[in-house]
Amino acid sequence: MTNVLLVEDDAAIAEPLTRALGREGYNVRAHGTAQSALDDLAETDLVILDLGLPDMDGLDVARRIRSQGLTTPILVLTARADEVDMVVGLDAGADDYVTKPFRLAELLARVRALLRRVGGDLTDEDELVAQDVRMDVGAHRAFQAKRELQLTAKEFDLLRVLLRDAGSVVSRDALMREVWGGTDAAGSTKTLDMHVSWLRRKLGDDANDPHYITTVRGMGFRFETAAS
Repeated sequence: MTNVLLVEDDAAIAEPLTRALGREGYNVRAHGTAQSALDDLAETDLVILDLGLPDMDGLDVARRIRSQGLTTPILVLTARADEVDMVVGLDAGADDYVTKPFRLAELLARVRALLRRVGGDLTDEDELVAQDVRMDVGAHRAFQAKRELQLTAKEFDLLRVLLRDAGSVVSRDALMREVWGGTDAAGSTKTLDMHVSWLRRKLGDDANDPHYITTVRGMGFRFETAAS
């Protein structure tokens, strides 16, 4: 059974969300404080993390999880809808976010998309290569030349799709469908753009003179097969 760690101190959100996740077949361990959640990370497949916790900022919780070397997907619940806050959250190690108030159907779709990696649905290819970037999909590792890239779960999934179709344009709709489960919320386009931005930074790519990921206006993105 899939284990979900829910870190939310508002009972009005935590209790119905626990029931909804339970109906989907997930085993939910709910915590109202950051410290109790950090003490219960073992055998966790997904973390749903509120940012406004009573004892610690949720971003610090995400950083602590990543500092332990854990790649467990983190879905952030936040009332901080400002784009700067979203970028900070992604930089802290979050893989995706849902802004409050949220639609339950959207949240469950995000959960399913994040758990695909855990369930192995994204590991059909053994190895993907373009230029000096190589992915060992089964081992969930990515390299640029001899340097291993430290990617979040969503960054890894995004790079996997782009590398798989290297040389071809991958539409925004296709990326949203494969990486985010086809959600069409208003913030989804920003989510994709931010993840592409962070992936470019980790590759040392310049958006104005890209060697790896090119933006094709009105269509999507292309991973180049040769340096420009």
